Amino acid sequence: MLNLIGTYECKADVKGRVMVPNALKKQLNPALADGFVIKRAVFQNCLELYPMKEWNALMEKMNALNRFNRKNVDFIRRFTAGVKTVNLDSTGRLNIPKDLAVFAGIDKEVVVSSAINIVEIWDKNKYEQAINDAANDFADLAEDVMGDANTIDGIS
Repeated sequence: MLNLIGTYECKADVKGRVMVPNALKKQLNPALADGFVIKRAVFQNCLELYPMKEWNALMEKMNALNRFNRKNVDFIRRFTAGVKTVNLDSTGRLNIPKDLAVFAGIDKEVVVSSAINIVEIWDKNKYEQAINDAANDFADLAEDVMGDANTIDGIS
């Protein structure tokens, strides 16, 4: 499993290509040969870039869902809407498909941010807004997510 680190500001060219920063490309090196899956995020108007190994592990879980349950089928359809396979080109650029760039509002200024084992790709202004919006609630969120009183080893 990858444990990616870093947030990087980039620029998209007129064709929607983003140069992946060298520091991130080095971390993604084990996944470069297999390629990636890019998709719409579930909770935000950004994109998620999955190394193929991570995507396949997620698809194994989703494939276990009962397809005779309407909610499961609806979830699978919506989760995989707009999914595309992508690779970095020979110069280290990622070509963001036009429909996904429109969904995320990606035009020129881009933030590429690690999210443990995947990469989020944001319009810079939307990323900054999402971070600022969450700043006030982050302490409560951290307590809710990480502050389980039943665990012995916390993070701090």
